[in-house]
Amino acid sequence: MTNRLSPYFDLPTEINGLPQDIQDAILAVQEKAGFVPNVFLMLAHRPAEFRAFFAYHDALMERESDTLTPVEKEMIVVATSAQNRCLYCVVAHGAILRIYSKDPLLADQVAINHRTAPVSERHRVMLDFALYIGLEVGELNESWIEELMAVGFTREDIWDIGAISAFFGLSNRMVSLTGTPPNPEFYLIGRVPREKP
Repeated sequence: MTNRLSPYFDLPTEINGLPQDIQDAILAVQEKAGFVPNVFLMLAHRPAEFRAFFAYHDALMERESDTLTPVEKEMIVVATSAQNRCLYCVVAHGAILRIYSKDPLLADQVAINHRTAPVSERHRVMLDFALYIGLEVGELNESWIEELMAVGFTREDIWDIGAISAFFGLSNRMVSLTGTPPNPEFYLIGRVPREKP
């Protein structure tokens, strides 16, 4: 069994036949991005999981955090996804990070090694903690709270950092499970000027 989105599962490759609310969500993304990200079609294989996944995604990524910025959220996603060897999420969220940061180099630098990337102490601590939560035992303790608060994060920010790392661990594993590839368009976003219509 194989199709262009998965060698293992018969995933939808178009929106026809999907529930209307999912079609509407995918069309809204297509209108904004200019293409349909493969992960939307992959998750549409199970409509209830699609709805739950994107409801939680939006609750985390679109929530206005105390001090955590959209750039910082995407840095967490890229660093976590790289450590989980999730090509799709590194490529897709690397593109978003390039757009938000207006820095064509940052995503690659964070993905390879955030400790050698030209990031602030705040960002190094944030990414150390995100990887600790996402890849190690991940128990919050007073030492981590002190270290994170010393660089300007609040307790609510700490929740956000941990939740984003944990959520994208799930996302990384689902993409790896299905073998879903990143769209070719993602590779150029934020590297090559977008063509004007």
